[in-house]
Amino acid sequence: MAVKIRLMRVGKKKQPTYRVVVADERSPRDGRFIEIIGQYQPRQEPSVVILDTDKAVSWLQKGAQPTEQAAKVLGIAGVWDAYKTTTGRDAAAKPPQKTPKPKPVAQAAAPASAPATAAVADEAPADAATAEAATEDASE
Repeated sequence: MAVKIRLMRVGKKKQPTYRVVVADERSPRDGRFIEIIGQYQPRQEPSVVILDTDKAVSWLQKGAQPTEQAAKVLGIAGVWDAYKTTTGRDAAAKPPQKTPKPKPVAQAAAPASAPATAAVADEAPADAATAEAATEDASE
């Protein structure tokens, strides 16, 4: 059973508040949970984050993985620093930030243009040397 620390949406329509909960990853977002460890109220000015640091650190030590949004809330509340000091290691449970994968570019004409690219690459240093000589002559 994989355990996640995640946000559970509560509140009225268009007025969200969130509970920070520990839940089985197979349960739905607003469904069953194991324990409530805090609250996040983004509509307050400034945003309010209330977390039980001891409970959060104990769940991280047990192997609970936070979601990306929950990791941000844990960082704001200072739970990552407490986790580092109690375990003596860097926050290994913190999930990596998602980066978009680069899309492959169609290279159907690549073999035909490869020799031309090599010829242009050979000419580029000569042009750079000529440009440097021209700038030296102009400055004198």
